[in-house]
Amino acid sequence: MREVVFRVLSERLGHLEAQAETLPIRISAPTLEELQHEAREALIEYMGAAHCTVRVRVRSSPSAAAIGSQPAPRPLAAASR
Repeated sequence: MREVVFRVLSERLGHLEAQAETLPIRISAPTLEELQHEAREALIEYMGAAHCTVRVRVRSSPSAAAIGSQPAPRPLAAASR
């Protein structure tokens, strides 16, 4: 089985961008889980039926901070009086 690695290029709150290392595919999504889904969808579009023989990996770039799959913390609500 082949493997396609998507390297995260940009990480901002609610927005991740990644580029496939060996294919001309660039994707973006708001969360890591959705980035994985977008990677699979992009491979289906690019490779057709052959996408079934490819494993998808998403990795942080060496200079980027670690990516967590946890949602961003919500601000505390103001206390009511």
